[in-house]
Amino acid sequence: MIKVAVVGLGWWGKIITEMLAASSRISVVAAVEPNEQEGKAFCKLNQLRYLSSYALALEQPDIDAVILTTPNRLHEEQIILAAQAGKHVFCEKPLALTAESALKAIHACVANDVRLGLGHERRFEPPTLQLRQLLRQGALGRLIQIEGNFSQNKFIGMDPSNWRLSKAEAGCGPMTATGIHLLNLAISLAGPALQVRAHNFNKITGFESGDSASAQLVFADGVVGSINAMLSTPFYSRFAVFGSEGWVEVRDNSHVEAPTGWTFSHCDKHGEITLRNIPAATPVRDNLEAFAASIDSGQQAYPISLQEMLDTTAALEAVQLSAERLGQIVTPGALDVQHRQIA
Repeated sequence: MIKVAVVGLGWWGKIITEMLAASSRISVVAAVEPNEQEGKAFCKLNQLRYLSSYALALEQPDIDAVILTTPNRLHEEQIILAAQAGKHVFCEKPLALTAESALKAIHACVANDVRLGLGHERRFEPPTLQLRQLLRQGALGRLIQIEGNFSQNKFIGMDPSNWRLSKAEAGCGPMTATGIHLLNLAISLAGPALQVRAHNFNKITGFESGDSASAQLVFADGVVGSINAMLSTPFYSRFAVFGSEGWVEVRDNSHVEAPTGWTFSHCDKHGEITLRNIPAATPVRDNLEAFAASIDSGQQAYPISLQEMLDTTAALEAVQLSAERLGQIVTPGALDVQHRQIA
């Protein structure tokens, strides 16, 4: 059983803590929350040890790892401090807002021989695993295009000062909040993004970081993709992959915080379409348990590679730069060639 401290008891920190209560692989034993009253109340309710600071959490000898559900700007420093303290790190997405920042965090984990996990639960959803299997089997032929949309309106009503709405904290807000999950998934299937063209507008909400983003990408081997994200419409999530011999479309029935299943459509090379419903699962917990397994075994690889983490951050940074330049094409690798490879 891997023992962890959750750092940050906001919306998602509380959800992760509650989801892990049923895990047999990873146990939340402590939590860090700067709001002492709120933190102590939650810890008492969930029988956790309340810790007043991150430094104190890193000093605890019985804590194997930390789960960071903290503002984006803190990730790099917090990951480096944890790695230097010998603690494994699971970080909520995004790993960072720039490739340089992500690379520093990754190098710290490699140098200190600690595992790094990342909150991309889409990679652990049953329909995603089935899609990946079809691709491996060649059932879809040669990959041609990828389309995705992950939108929601959960941020409406937030205080305008919330870090999730800040351009400095959230970059290209819709893509950083939700679209990045599909960026990571696309990169895991098609390789790193080679070119990015993006737009981000404030259409409805007044959010400084924008509320309607769209990115067109060229991946390795000429695969093209379109990823869209909004923070101003009711929940919608769709991911589709098109190949020379078939296609797959996955639609979510509800947000991952309370999953109720998926609709999985598969068209084969003869044009025959099969449609099936996939029941609810626990991808958030599965991700964290895979992280725990990679720590516990010492040998088992965590399913999201460090290179994919870096490539995803580089693509996210390119989306923001392109949007700021009103749709100018940006090459993620041109940000700095050394960011493309992990030593």
